[in-house]
Amino acid sequence: MAMPRRTERPILPDLLQPGLALVFCGTAAGRRSAAERAYYAHPGNLFWRALHASGLTPRLLAPAEFPLLPQFGIGLTDLAKRHSGNDDELPPDAFDAPALFARIERHAPRLLAFTSKNAARAALGHAVGYGLQGDTVGGTRLFVLPSPSGQARGHWDLASWLALGKLYHAARADV
Repeated sequence: MAMPRRTERPILPDLLQPGLALVFCGTAAGRRSAAERAYYAHPGNLFWRALHASGLTPRLLAPAEFPLLPQFGIGLTDLAKRHSGNDDELPPDAFDAPALFARIERHAPRLLAFTSKNAARAALGHAVGYGLQGDTVGGTRLFVLPSPSGQARGHWDLASWLALGKLYHAARADV
């Protein structure tokens, strides 16, 4: 088994800018994503299919097309910017919630969607359920999704992604 790696530079660049309706936050780039320098790059990951199926993008995008997301009002980031690998392989200090919250406060998207309960729990410091949360970061509302990772297929449910799609379209309409 390959060990996770740590770098001085972020594994994947943040895709953040002011005015976004929605930012997705995962835990860390997986090995395939780190190798391809693209978010959610493993073919078994359902992220890109869920994005399209929930109406967040007008067509199915390939992982390498992630830089196109801001034109749809969508951004990307991770809790662990300098580590890659499976969540259970990452060191305890890999997740940097204060840095995530600073980035979110600076760019102020309308919604921040964690792409797993693990990511949300690591950031918020408490257990969470799926869906819209009571917590906020500044004026940014928080949402928790089932992980699209192929390793989490037993917990997969598109319903939360569809609910996020409705919130996203309402947020875009408010712009």
